Amino acid sequence: MHDDVFWKLIESCTPSVPDPDAGQLAAALTRRLCAEPLTTVIGFAEQLSWALYRLDRKEYGQGLSSDSFLYTRAAIVAAGRETYEAVLHDPQLFAPYSRDLVWAESLLYVPDETYRHLTGEEWDRGTRYSYESYSNRAGWGDE
Repeated sequence: MHDDVFWKLIESCTPSVPDPDAGQLAAALTRRLCAEPLTTVIGFAEQLSWALYRLDRKEYGQGLSSDSFLYTRAAIVAAGRETYEAVLHDPQLFAPYSRDLVWAESLLYVPDETYRHLTGEEWDRGTRYSYESYSNRAGWGDE
């Protein structure tokens, strides 16, 4: 899945209600992806992992638990491309999300739930990039 397609999918599935929560976005994404071929679901999982991996850096996550950091990074992705790119360019824009505990854990389960719906099986998946907190060694100065 191309980066532009990923972000357009996020945007088109974002509810148009004031202050939508991540659960609404995740449900809409799952419904949309259930109508797509499995390759699209895999592509979505890869792009989501890449987006989360890019935010896995010391300037964002220092002092946060691994779960808090992961769910907050997911909230940045759920906020859409404009917010995501702004945060990548200005790490200070991450602070309100982590301080106010803005989380989007449900976004992480979209590929797994869609896969289960399409195949009837659990997905023991791996992606090129790990979205788990602190896995981006370069982002933490470990390379």
